[in-house]
Amino acid sequence: MLIFICSTWNISGDLIVNEKFMDIAYKEALKSFENDEIPVGCVIVKNNVIISKAHNCKESKNNSIMHAELLAVDRACKKIGNWRLDDCILYTTLEPCMMCMGAIVESRIKFIYYGCKSKNEQMYDVDKLKKNGFVIFNMDVDKCSSILSDFFKNKRKK
Repeated sequence: MLIFICSTWNISGDLIVNEKFMDIAYKEALKSFENDEIPVGCVIVKNNVIISKAHNCKESKNNSIMHAELLAVDRACKKIGNWRLDDCILYTTLEPCMMCMGAIVESRIKFIYYGCKSKNEQMYDVDKLKKNGFVIFNMDVDKCSSILSDFFKNKRKK
């Protein structure tokens, strides 16, 4: 299988569903924003049903691994009673970092939709992801990048 990294796609039926789940991930990101956390939200879906959702809470929990994706993966595993999430789709407002991508790979999630590209250098090996059959879509959702920009502008003002 190939890995696809793209900005848009024209699968009209899937696009509506994907936007719906990305909107829910965005609402999770808003919770982080309101709590003065980096605004990232994540939703995991199985058979078009949300099985978990989470937002960043690294600052409030004083724990470096409290990323939205890690929390969502943990909750999804507990919900279905299995560490294998290979029938699931992950939606996150920001391209996953290396730590989160590691958890996603380990949980066997193959489809990842993210709202905006990270400005940080990603250190994971795309070739290894290809071998595992990952499909990654950058949905280029303006509000996902806007909330991050607003957050960091506010931080610089303080």
